Amino acid sequence: MANTIKVALAGAGAFGIKHLDGIKNIDGVEVVSLVGRRFDQTKEVADKYGIKHVSTELSDSLKLPEVGAVILCTPTQMHAAQAIDCLKAGKHVQVEIPLADSLKDAQQVVELQKETGLVAMCGHTRRFNPSHQFVHKKIKAGEFHIQQMDVQTYFFRRTNMNALGQPRSWTDHLLWHHAAHTVDLFAYQAGSPIVKANAVQGPIHPNLGIAMDMSIQLKAANGAICTLSLSFNNDGPLGTFFRYIGDTGTYIARYDDLVNGKEEKIDVSKVDVSMNGIELQDREFFAAIREGREPNASVAQVLPCYQVLHDLDEQLAKG
Repeated sequence: MANTIKVALAGAGAFGIKHLDGIKNIDGVEVVSLVGRRFDQTKEVADKYGIKHVSTELSDSLKLPEVGAVILCTPTQMHAAQAIDCLKAGKHVQVEIPLADSLKDAQQVVELQKETGLVAMCGHTRRFNPSHQFVHKKIKAGEFHIQQMDVQTYFFRRTNMNALGQPRSWTDHLLWHHAAHTVDLFAYQAGSPIVKANAVQGPIHPNLGIAMDMSIQLKAANGAICTLSLSFNNDGPLGTFFRYIGDTGTYIARYDDLVNGKEEKIDVSKVDVSMNGIELQDREFFAAIREGREPNASVAQVLPCYQVLHDLDEQLAKG
């Protein structure tokens, strides 16, 4: 394809590989540069996916004139600064969730995107999972209105491991990462901004320096409410489970699976062109670049989520 979008991907860990697998299914897109913390491990992944350029520095990839877009799957603490570097280099950018670990940094990314006019998107994958898309289409059609969402985000991470069970070089965070998924999804599905938020957290882990358990309550302007429970102490089942309680029924979403309140399976295989939420997220990113439009989950669209996280962070800091 003559107008192939050539991509640099930073972060060759668990989520970087998910993106590489998704991009294989998208026509007219080629990953030409891979960035990772350890050169040998990164080259091993690059060789597997036929990627020629390998580096331990994002700046090397940004210097490549053929690179038009960047996907950042790097540690949370690097997201905002790296997104800014990409935009300043004239590259479209998709940042894995979260956009930043502070409101100020998130705002700076949004401001620079407006200045450059480039596509800048954040990986709020729940907007793209077919299970949640199914519910969203019901809401947009006026067939379902959320009264309450009950969400459980549970993992077992008492040591610093990634999704593949490999040691991490950085510490994950229940509020600034995992809660971001639900805070954004609740406002998106409710079609109404969050006007009230409350949080409590458990003890701080002596080694990881983070709270391992947290509970969050949200209320939207239209009256819908959300209760979110998060834990890194839960020894299975693992993952995030969403219960939508509405005026015309109940839906339970477990990643890409969806059932009704009676646990009867709902077929979501025809909701979109893939059942892979990461692939669908990437498809939206590249489509927005080609069409010169704002993507779903643009940095501007998700910024209100980070305002809520900021407010909750301040509340938790006060004890």
